[in-house]
Amino acid sequence: MKNLTLSVTDDVYRQARVRAAETGSSVSAMVTAYLRSLSAEDTEFERLAALQRRTVATIRGFSARNRLDREAVHDRALR
Repeated sequence: MKNLTLSVTDDVYRQARVRAAETGSSVSAMVTAYLRSLSAEDTEFERLAALQRRTVATIRGFSARNRLDREAVHDRALR
């Protein structure tokens, strides 16, 4: 395990200690949980980015020129 030294204002430290006490935790545990959440967010982002790449790779023959106009979409063709 690595030690980490942080500098925060007295007010931020005091609020963190209060929050930790309210949740039955420690400031160290809260910081650890926050840093883990950043890693999880990165992992989720990478998973979604890979899904997007796979999905885009499967799209064939799409052209914005072939889209329906507003009237055709709403079945209001001009007569």
